[in-house]
Formats: sequence, structure tokens, C-alpha cells
Amino acid sequence: MSKNTVNTGLTPNRPRRVVENDEYAAFVRRVLRAYSRRIASGDVECLALLVQLDTNLHTAIAHAVKGLRAYGYSWAEIARPLGITRQAAQQRWGGDGT
Repeated sequence: MSKNTVNTGLTPNRPRRVVENDEYAAFVRRVLRAYSRRIASGDVECLALLVQLDTNLHTAIAHAVKGLRAYGYSWAEIARPLGITRQAAQQRWGGDGT
């Protein structure tokens, strides 16, 4: 991981919401693995549905970033846990000028 370069004096103090995101993400990973195993066992027709989930995932990520921006997170704060620069995050998800 990269060093935290966010200036805490300039970053608003937001209360951290208590949610079980780690557990939820693990659940989603288990569901995806199970779905891929079902397809791998001979359901070739559903392969297209699995591939379509890629589009859904990219849409969900963009929605999450937009929500974080609306909640007041800076591009630097969004980029830090991803290990990318704020410029890269803004270029990737900031197409609407946010």
C-alpha cells in the first residue's frame, strides 16, 4: 500500500459508518465462485450472463464512487485505498466534472 498523503487538517472529519462491508464482499465473492462452478459444469448458455456481470460491476463501482463524492470524499481519499493517484481516480470516474 502507498503512504497516506491526505492532509488531515484539510480533510473533513466524517463519522465512520459501521457496516459489514468486508463480510458482504466475501459473500459476493463466494456467490461469483459458485456461479462460475455451475457454468463450468456444463451450462454454456449462461456464460454470456456471467460476462455481463463485468458490465454490472463497472457500473456499481462508478455508482459507489459517485456516492462517495456526494458524501464529501475527495479524489485523494477515494484513490488511496485503491493504490492509485487522485488524478487517475478522477480520470476514470470523474467524467461528469465532479
